[in-house]
Amino acid sequence: MDRVEDCISFLIGKAAQQIARRSREKLASHGVTPTQYAVMKVLWENEPQSGSEMGSRLQMDSATITGVIDRLEAADLVERRPDPSDRRIHRLFLTRRGRSLQKPLDRAMDELNAEAREVLGKQASAVLKGLRQLGGGALTT
Repeated sequence: MDRVEDCISFLIGKAAQQIARRSREKLASHGVTPTQYAVMKVLWENEPQSGSEMGSRLQMDSATITGVIDRLEAADLVERRPDPSDRRIHRLFLTRRGRSLQKPLDRAMDELNAEAREVLGKQASAVLKGLRQLGGGALTT
């Protein structure tokens, strides 16, 4: 490799920066970050969940997921409730406000995905497949 601009690490890093920037822009008017959106998306799919279950699904460590949940709770988007079978565990539930944001937030992210697919053109499906493989640990030894 002669130039850093030809390095896969550099290219994916720059692409990730641009996608992250655009997703922040898309979600900002709703007061939600991309990471907060991911937590809410998982809850829209399957509610309630524990913080541990959420962290495992989103591949986040416990300190990170706790901070995200704290901010979502402070914004009145989720609430923690003790698990009836084990009071040491808290289950996450969407609030009324959190539920009301599902359609506008999903729409914003659908727009972002459409923008990215347009840039990628015919290769979009292959690129997404490759990213899933890389993100799934295809390079680990």
